[in-house]
Amino acid sequence: MCQLLAMNSSKPANLGFSFSGFAERGGRTGEHKDGWGIAFHTKDECQIFADHLPCIASPLAASIKQQPLKASNVIAHIRKATQGRIARENCHPFKRQLWGRTWTFAHNGDLKEFAPAAGAYTPEGDTDSERAFCYLLSRLGQRFAAQPAREVLYAELSLLAEEIAAHGTFNFILSDGDTLFAHCSTKLHYVLRAYPFSVAKLIDCDLSIDFSQHNHLDDHIAVIATEPLTSNEAWTAFQPGELKMFGAGRVQFEAAPLPLAVGF
Repeated sequence: MCQLLAMNSSKPANLGFSFSGFAERGGRTGEHKDGWGIAFHTKDECQIFADHLPCIASPLAASIKQQPLKASNVIAHIRKATQGRIARENCHPFKRQLWGRTWTFAHNGDLKEFAPAAGAYTPEGDTDSERAFCYLLSRLGQRFAAQPAREVLYAELSLLAEEIAAHGTFNFILSDGDTLFAHCSTKLHYVLRAYPFSVAKLIDCDLSIDFSQHNHLDDHIAVIATEPLTSNEAWTAFQPGELKMFGAGRVQFEAAPLPLAVGF
């Protein structure tokens, strides 16, 4: 299946280092060759760059690695197709408007027989992932006329994630450019970077960085990935069924995963 990468930061930050390692999994150290995409939430807009080519063979991906935008929230995805054609419109992240904000979404998993009734949002491609995104936003728009408090939104997303995950694997990242939500169905990890910053070494290529040379004392950065990207940092694994909410580079809200049903 696909792999996810995301960042939530207290200030606009550069994800080029992490994306360089992540991109290697798009055809060199991983089998995710069916397209890629990355969304940058800046102060005034959200920009998405995507390509149906493998990430390691995409000139666009190469330019992103060399000159990435600075942003407070970033979502990236490399695809191994399970449902849907290999095409630009099926590359994550997907983008829609809700409550006057731009929301982006990327999914890792496979949702079997997930065919919800048509709602306020219509998929442009033919993936289960975009159907899930459209369903999420349609339900949220029905439930709330305006954006609710983050804790209320978190509770509603927890219920919707549980509902959709009943159809299969549903690891996802969702952001409105301010807050970032990460849900683990099977596998997801995160690392928090703050003072004192240290040197980090990528797993997938021979590249390291001294974060103390690039960050200030009050910077806080959270990086979320399907699998850890560095070999010498303390990555924390999500629990299956767990939803975390990140803001300003920190974990803002989390709750114990819902207990799994036991059959007799």
